Amino acid sequence: MKEEINRHEILEKITPLIENTAMRYNLVPVEIEFVKENHRWFLRVYLYSFEHPVTLDDCENVTRSMEDFLDELIPCKYYLEVSSPGLERKFKSNKEYLIFRGKNISIKLKEPPEDGTEQIFKANLVDYDEKEGITIVRLSDNKQMIIPLEKIKSSKLYMEQ
Repeated sequence: MKEEINRHEILEKITPLIENTAMRYNLVPVEIEFVKENHRWFLRVYLYSFEHPVTLDDCENVTRSMEDFLDELIPCKYYLEVSSPGLERKFKSNKEYLIFRGKNISIKLKEPPEDGTEQIFKANLVDYDEKEGITIVRLSDNKQMIIPLEKIKSSKLYMEQ
């Protein structure tokens, strides 16, 4: 009989291990996902550093430090992928607004703002509040705004080319 895999239970078990391991290397897991694709399980960990770009060495160190422990906690064969989130990746959790405070982001709103300006714009992420939303300074006109999360369609890091 095939064993049922509860991915939420597994994520609950492994998340503290991943967070603690990443912290030892001054890294933050931006996202941890455990998904089944084409009949195979994948554990993907996306790491961020406040001090430097995430390197291949960072990913290898975290992988080596936790893979034996993960094997004990995950009751099936899986593939482990550890990487940086990349610049073009859309934010997938509100936690990312905290992690990326002070960074420039690209924001796409669900509808145009009341002042009639563009629906998609670049801004500096000043702060995040669970109830209020995000506080930003729009780069085009230096206007400070508070945008409720429910009005945001998507957001991602923005880097000058």
